[in-house]
Amino acid sequence: MKLVFATHNMNKLAEIKAILPPHLEIVSLSDIGCDEPIEEWGDTIAQNAVIKAQYVWDRYHLNCFSDDTGLEVKALNNAPGVYSARYAGEDNNTQNNIAKLLHELKDKDQRTARFKTVIALIINGELTQFEGIVNGEITEEPVGGGGFGYDPVFIADGFDRTFALLSPSEKNNISHRGIAFQKLAIFLK
Repeated sequence: MKLVFATHNMNKLAEIKAILPPHLEIVSLSDIGCDEPIEEWGDTIAQNAVIKAQYVWDRYHLNCFSDDTGLEVKALNNAPGVYSARYAGEDNNTQNNIAKLLHELKDKDQRTARFKTVIALIINGELTQFEGIVNGEITEEPVGGGGFGYDPVFIADGFDRTFALLSPSEKNNISHRGIAFQKLAIFLK
């Protein structure tokens, strides 16, 4: 089965291809000639996942899925949440987003956080959603060079290393995205 993953993020694409069964042909937005960015205007992670999948279905009529992920930090009233990818505003990139997060937490003792991923799958016009959550805490400084996004500052409960220090297979087994995509993989069997 061929599925469009509604992303331009090659890191995510590679991570997902490693999780999903090999009988699935996963292609990106670029592979179908969709080069325009899909505007995420939802108020929740779930809404943004549906917006992206619905965009692909409505314009290309291809079976597809999308995900949206947010980091929710308890001491920041669950920020950055739906704004995780653009937390630093106009100057958003991984380093600036992490710097802003650590700055916001500098005087906080409570560093509990969770990563949440929601997947929206559309097959023949039918929408199904899957969710993955991993709880943990935010470190005081970035540690590790692996992964992407907030991985260098997130340690999952039960671990002593950031996501950026885990191997891809270790991370996929416990991460929010890994949990959600395992649910998707079971559904697609």
